Amino acid sequence: FNSLNHDMTLTEFKFIWYMEYSHRMWGRVVGLAYILPAAYFWRKGWLSRPMKGCVLALCGLVCFQGLLGWYMVKSGLEEKPDSYDIPRVSQYRLAAHLGSALVLYSASLWTGLSLLLPRHKLPETHQLLRLRQFAHGTTALIFLTALSGAFVAGLDAGLVYNSFPKMGERWIPDDLLAFSPVLRNIFENPTTVQFDHRILGITSFTAVTALYLFSRKIPLPRRTRMAVTSLLAVACVQ
Repeated sequence: FNSLNHDMTLTEFKFIWYMEYSHRMWGRVVGLAYILPAAYFWRKGWLSRPMKGCVLALCGLVCFQGLLGWYMVKSGLEEKPDSYDIPRVSQYRLAAHLGSALVLYSASLWTGLSLLLPRHKLPETHQLLRLRQFAHGTTALIFLTALSGAFVAGLDAGLVYNSFPKMGERWIPDDLLAFSPVLRNIFENPTTVQFDHRILGITSFTAVTALYLFSRKIPLPRRTRMAVTSLLAVACVQ
């Protein structure tokens, strides 16, 4: 308020405050909705030994996610007397918070589906093995693309260039490697961060499309084919 938003009214402040407060309360509700039933099932003896390990790991991730969120927000509230930049949280902590959330969500979904749906017992052919490796590689690429999006958000890098496929008048912008040392550009130069996110997004979409086309050549169960088709559909929407 002192350095930037002099004209903000109390009503406008309440709006952003309630957004933050609701997010925090929702996170706590999610944590309780997981931990309380898990404790109940544990006490009843309904969990196998491997599942107990899985439950403890997920409970730990839930708590870690909350702490990481606090750590991220704290970075945006630190006094920076020599800085006149827009107050924002650390892009590194934002990426860590988002990455942790994706891991937690994916692990929870994987665990739930493993309990609800029996595994298909398919012959381990060379094509099936290649499809699995391709799917794992595509997953890693999508995860990396999402993390790069956190850096775009943390640096407001989306505001630097608003043209596509070129960035301004050039395919490769002049200030792509403006920072020194060079490695800093990947995480702190808004132009480089946006450029990397574009490349990763295009590469991820290409990989998902290739995964779909490759899967069409292999006889797969209906559920698996639905998953691959849904993945392509969501990639198109994204």
